Amino acid sequence: MTVFRRLAIPEVIEVTPPKYGDHRGFFSEVFKQSAFAAEGIAIDWAQDNQSFSAEIGTVRGLHFQAPPFAQDKLVRVLRGSIYDVAVDIRRGSPDYGKWVGCELSSAKWNQLLVPAGFAHCFMTLTPDTEVLYKVSAPYSKAHEGAVLWNDPDLAIDWPELGVEPTLSDKDLVAPRLADFASPFVYQG
Repeated sequence: MTVFRRLAIPEVIEVTPPKYGDHRGFFSEVFKQSAFAAEGIAIDWAQDNQSFSAEIGTVRGLHFQAPPFAQDKLVRVLRGSIYDVAVDIRRGSPDYGKWVGCELSSAKWNQLLVPAGFAHCFMTLTPDTEVLYKVSAPYSKAHEGAVLWNDPDLAIDWPELGVEPTLSDKDLVAPRLADFASPFVYQG
């Protein structure tokens, strides 16, 4: 049975599907719509994305897409491990500017559901890490946005890996949370 664990911001959910192994290997239903529906989660997934990061300490994020291309994400690790973070960027939310994090790995077999209205980022904890994630809307360059991954006001407790983080040029110059107007409004 799939296990759903709500994090400190309850809209962000760690999901662990069952994994059955024997002498041949294993089998798992990594996404089962009826299990999500039983938890009251109904998301129409639009596409799957996959990333590969060669270096430990690779950072991707904090990314989001503005409406009408806002994305829910279901993130899982195929190889290696990451520290995955979601930051609430919904104006008016009691959790605005707060973050939650969770280690995801191929060994733990867990996933993270990051709803629209949250900026998403991960840092690789191992070399040669592959991440696969479902999104509920297609990518739109005109609607992409980012918040600075290490904004001191967010105070995200990133793992100390003993290496300089590797980021894209775009992520290096993302605005701080205080300097950006969120396109998301908390619906209560």
